[in-house]
Formats: sequence, structure tokens, C-alpha cells
Amino acid sequence: MHELDAPDTAAAASPVRHGSATRRTGMWELGSTTDLMTAARMLGIGRTTAYRLARNGEFPSPIVRVGRTYRVAVAPLLTLLGISEEPHG
Repeated sequence: MHELDAPDTAAAASPVRHGSATRRTGMWELGSTTDLMTAARMLGIGRTTAYRLARNGEFPSPIVRVGRTYRVAVAPLLTLLGISEEPHG
């Protein structure tokens, strides 16, 4: 199984879904790409809308189609969210 085809257990176990301080810390643990639904949650976009935007090439951050999945580049996503520095401490 290719690394990108493997289930994204880091995203599933990531603290991104919780309180804002934890969410901001968890974003730095995502790696260079993340799955479409993690990116959509970060942007407040629902599942159906996220897949429609991705399919139409309109997702607000660069995405790559890998087989049947979409991968989202984390650095441009964080820039879009206005997060430019890793949290200190």
C-alpha cells in the first residue's frame, strides 16, 4: 500500500477538532498534506460542499487527486487561514 493511500490515522487522531488552542497546535502535526475532510473541517466546509468544490477545481486551497482520494497541501491551507508561525512553548 502506498503511503498516500494508507488511512490517515494521524488526521483521525489529531487534536484538530477540539478547542482553539489545541486545534492550532494540532495543525502543525498534519504533515505536508492532509485529507480533504480534515481541510474542510479546518475551513468550516461541509462534506458535500468540499467534494463538490474539489471536483469542480474550486476548493480554496491547492488539492491533488491521488487515485480516488483528494490530498490538500497544508502550507497553503495554513496561509489561507492566516496562520504563519508554529506556536511557541
